[in-house]
Amino acid sequence: MKTRITELFGIEHPVIQGGMHHVGFAEMAAAVSNAGGLGIITGLTQKSPEDLADEIAKCNDMTDKPFGVNLTFLPGFANPDYPGYIEAIIAGNVRIVETAGRSPEQYMPLMKEAGIKVIHKCTSVRHSLKAERIGCDAVSVDGFECGGHPGEDDIPNMILLPRAAEELSIPFVASGGIGNAQQLVAALALGADGVNMGTRFIATKEAPVHQNVKEALVGASELDTTLIMRPLRNTERVLKNDAVTRIQEKEKELGENIQINDIMDEVAGVYPKIMSDGDMDAGAWSCGMVAGLIHDIPSCDELVGGMVKEAEEIIAKRLAAFAA
Repeated sequence: MKTRITELFGIEHPVIQGGMHHVGFAEMAAAVSNAGGLGIITGLTQKSPEDLADEIAKCNDMTDKPFGVNLTFLPGFANPDYPGYIEAIIAGNVRIVETAGRSPEQYMPLMKEAGIKVIHKCTSVRHSLKAERIGCDAVSVDGFECGGHPGEDDIPNMILLPRAAEELSIPFVASGGIGNAQQLVAALALGADGVNMGTRFIATKEAPVHQNVKEALVGASELDTTLIMRPLRNTERVLKNDAVTRIQEKEKELGENIQINDIMDEVAGVYPKIMSDGDMDAGAWSCGMVAGLIHDIPSCDELVGGMVKEAEEIIAKRLAAFAA
């Protein structure tokens, strides 16, 4: 299945594993890349550029296929050593970077000079167009269904993707709520050149997370996610749990007066407790509506290969039958 995305990144299948905090380690990225997709190491999960360099080296030992690194550009109150992280990426011979959060414009010259291909995650058409203007090679268009931060426009993929296809000239992938072959076919039909999956890849055998997390996803439905931090205009889609209930009660109590510090204990620093220790009520953690479509825990090879094979069958048989 060749698309502009497979050609751009030199991968076999148009399936990308998005960056995920305390999930996107070398084991995860290598498993996806070895399955023919594009695996992604989450840069800021590593505490320093030196740690990222070690993780990249580990991934290089585990796969000879292309993989990328995610860099999320955080608001001004956080100040990671972005030049240092980018230098580690360049030194590790990684030539694909997924950017997210704020605009990567400041760092584009450094990455482009190194021959890095940049795919930026956007939650709107206007942001996608800006990514194209500043020189990004591709865009990951993130619908309202996604886990993590869906933006503030609340536009689902059935509208967002064809709008992006109307406006963009660079390749883009569908992100948010994606987890099976039918959705891959639909994304292609809506104008995308592939898909980006986050939550679905957590429920795989190779995902370096506690079994409790994987089982929580298998047991969840599409009704089991909710939104927090909407009053802060930093909306995040998370899986419902006791900690999330406490956050929402505090949001209701404080209204427009709420500050990030009011809920910091249950939104910051909780990922190691959840992903590594399996404490499912330690805090809020990102999860997409696609949880309702997760019914098993396959290997990455089974997931990616199975999706693409089934997608090809749908295109060849079902759509051909409709055409006839």
